[in-house]
Amino acid sequence: MHELAQTLSATWSPFVLVAGLLLIGHVASGEGLFRLVGAGCARVPGGSVPLFLVTMVAVALVTAVLNLDTSVVFMTPVALFAARAKGTDEKAFLYGTIFMSNSASLLLLGSNLTNLLVFSRIPTLGSSFARHMLLPWVAAVIVTMAVVLAWRWRPLRLATHAPERAKTSFVFGPGVLAVVFAVVAMLTMSHPALWVFLVGVATELYEIAVKKRSALRDALSVTNPWTLSLLFAVAVAVGWFSRFSTLTTHLLRHASVAATIVTSAVTSLVINNLPAASLFAAHRVAHPYALLLGLDLGPNILVTGALSSLLWIRIAHRNDVRPSIKTFSIVGTVIAVLAIACAAPLL
Repeated sequence: MHELAQTLSATWSPFVLVAGLLLIGHVASGEGLFRLVGAGCARVPGGSVPLFLVTMVAVALVTAVLNLDTSVVFMTPVALFAARAKGTDEKAFLYGTIFMSNSASLLLLGSNLTNLLVFSRIPTLGSSFARHMLLPWVAAVIVTMAVVLAWRWRPLRLATHAPERAKTSFVFGPGVLAVVFAVVAMLTMSHPALWVFLVGVATELYEIAVKKRSALRDALSVTNPWTLSLLFAVAVAVGWFSRFSTLTTHLLRHASVAATIVTSAVTSLVINNLPAASLFAAHRVAHPYALLLGLDLGPNILVTGALSSLLWIRIAHRNDVRPSIKTFSIVGTVIAVLAIACAAPLL
């Protein structure tokens, strides 16, 4: 029971944090916050390519500072509205956001919850971690932008539809205040998950009480508690099992950097990177930084590889976009392979 309690303690916060962020993002989106920010981004001087580059840098910075799930929840609608306000290619901004969120999650311990899980047993200063991962992070960010630009260069250079100018209404409300709170909490608190979740629930309850609409059904649709619960159960089960198993110890204690990266990437694709991180976190590994290259960059290959990708699909649907899983895998595989190949020698 002690091992189960330890596993639960290490695993619950990512899922609670994501649920809170989704609730906050849902209310803020209804108030027009992301539409307003996206329209503001579209005022960047130059054409669609400068706008894309600026947006991707913003996504990378938000991911690094606030973590990739926050980036996906808040920046996917911003990127889409920016593309629509400029009248340019939506696909580059849509897919670029998720690929960049995954790739840019290497920089800080808090940038990706898998980083925290893997290093939970390894005493490491955040500044030391950042120094170690800075060059691999830069390489992954550049590769991600370059691949998406090469893929969508022609559509980006040509406006594909008329700019949207009418849908920029904005109401300052509790959703905006909750976003501000979430950002501050992520930056200043060591354990913000429960506070962000409580604020998200309070914001949704206010939405239901004041606006008298079916916000509860919308909130359940956004958070998808069944998927979150299932993934949480898998993560706990895998983490608990690994505390009694020596499989990961034998597999990775003496593995090479390349073998560590491949093993962690494949495992994340098979069982998702959060359960994979729980699996590997139970025992020390020879190359923990290499382990994170597989856990953080590998999920760009399949949408099932990370919770962030599943969130991205739901948010895209809510913004009237239907991403292609096939396209995700084709482009994401190129990004993952090249980013890992460029980042690994820099560890």
